[in-house]
Amino acid sequence: MTKITAPDGTPVSPFCFGAMQFGGGADEGTSRALYDACRNRGVNAFDTAHSYTDGTSETYLGRFAARERDSLVIATKAPFSRPQTRSEILAGFDESRRRLGLDSVDILYLHRFDPDTPPQETFETLARLQSDGLIRHVGVSNYAAWQVMRAQAVAAACGTRIDIVQPMYNLVKRQAETEILPMALDEDIAVATYSPLGGGLLSGKYAAGGTGRLTEDERYSARYAPDWMHAAASDLVTLATEVGTDPATLAVAWVARHPAVTMPIVSARTVAQLLPSLAALDFELDDALMARLSALSPAPAPATDRLEEA
Repeated sequence: MTKITAPDGTPVSPFCFGAMQFGGGADEGTSRALYDACRNRGVNAFDTAHSYTDGTSETYLGRFAARERDSLVIATKAPFSRPQTRSEILAGFDESRRRLGLDSVDILYLHRFDPDTPPQETFETLARLQSDGLIRHVGVSNYAAWQVMRAQAVAAACGTRIDIVQPMYNLVKRQAETEILPMALDEDIAVATYSPLGGGLLSGKYAAGGTGRLTEDERYSARYAPDWMHAAASDLVTLATEVGTDPATLAVAWVARHPAVTMPIVSARTVAQLLPSLAALDFELDDALMARLSALSPAPAPATDRLEEA
């Protein structure tokens, strides 16, 4: 597996914190408390994006990280809504660096697949940023496996490679198991998975009448609309009660245990919300409990769709 380290050689932590809520669901004071809670548990990887909270996420993260930057792994993403042309990547990255207050970042992800820009132009640009010392690793987010491999061939011709991918993966969103995670293991690509709690569904809060992204954001409500997902979340709460822990702890530990996963990206709006996810750092998930958790949701069909081989 590709080794991701901080500039001073510190190995990347088993978990990453996603700063999507900085400047949105979390004000500056709460964002700082979230950052500190992560650092107190040894988390040294932080993920943001050009598009998060109109740039406030990058600004806050850069401010918090300034004094210990060399021991951290800082990732951001190219603009989500812009084409991945040379000019747009460079303009967006310059904006991100100014907000972060950093000369360089450790990982720059392409935030989505762009079918309209020639990949040669995209990866020549990333290769140049890398050779200039402005990024250390190239990553892609929200790519299908075939898109990663197509891009990897182009990247190789440009003198670089995709070192890390960022797919969605959780107990009720398991499509990554079909091709993305096996591909990453086979091709020596690190994996930082996002949304381990399924927009909060797997925290159990919605079953208890709580609110959040699934009730406030149409994209998330559609993403997690099927009744069986909510049934799985309810069953997760029951299982967590039985073993004496929080459902969020089980959900994150389940993701982290997959052999292809380098680090789940955990996030929250408050420290109280974050602590059960961080507790998964120490949770011993044995084979029997892993199997019970996996049985709460259907595994995706194999890529060949030969169900007898699943």
